[in-house]
Amino acid sequence: MHTHADQTLLVLASGSPRRKDFLSQLGLTFTVSAADIDETPRPGEEAGPYVLRLAREKAAVVASRYPGAWVLAADTTVALGSELLGKPQDPAEARAMLGRLSGKTHDVHTGVALAGRHEEALVVRTRVTFRELSAAEIAWYVGTGEPVDRAGAYAIQGKGGFLVASVDGSPTNVVGLPLGETLALLERAGVPLAWKR
Repeated sequence: MHTHADQTLLVLASGSPRRKDFLSQLGLTFTVSAADIDETPRPGEEAGPYVLRLAREKAAVVASRYPGAWVLAADTTVALGSELLGKPQDPAEARAMLGRLSGKTHDVHTGVALAGRHEEALVVRTRVTFRELSAAEIAWYVGTGEPVDRAGAYAIQGKGGFLVASVDGSPTNVVGLPLGETLALLERAGVPLAWKR
């Protein structure tokens, strides 16, 4: 049985500590319920449609657990040209990814989806340019352990900030949740924001 409280519940369909921190810092009250889905890209699937599909699938899975709630999901990937760079499986793959990103501009795409009480989804793209990195810099950074479980093998909000020469677009998108666009989405859906209560 679902109580009245369920009718105003916001659920974050993500286990990402970064996304959780963002929403907490903005004064939102929410529950976390991660969705376990197959994140394998389809043959020829481009970055924008890929992250949009995954965000929608995650939101739908969790929305089935919380009838009447707002369910927010997101998925982020890094694209170097037409190639998707997901999370490295090991230090060797992280080194290879960072070597390929060195001195180049890549795109970070995040799909954001809301399901349940309100259905809407969007994709935000940010262009990130890396400095020319030395083998020693890459080896040191991989040795910190930070590249593990990070799309593109780096965390701009952590030690990996030193890799980046410039960012064109939403900086929080590169961390995993484009805050301006996400808050506008939540506001359109009627989610009570901290400054509107």
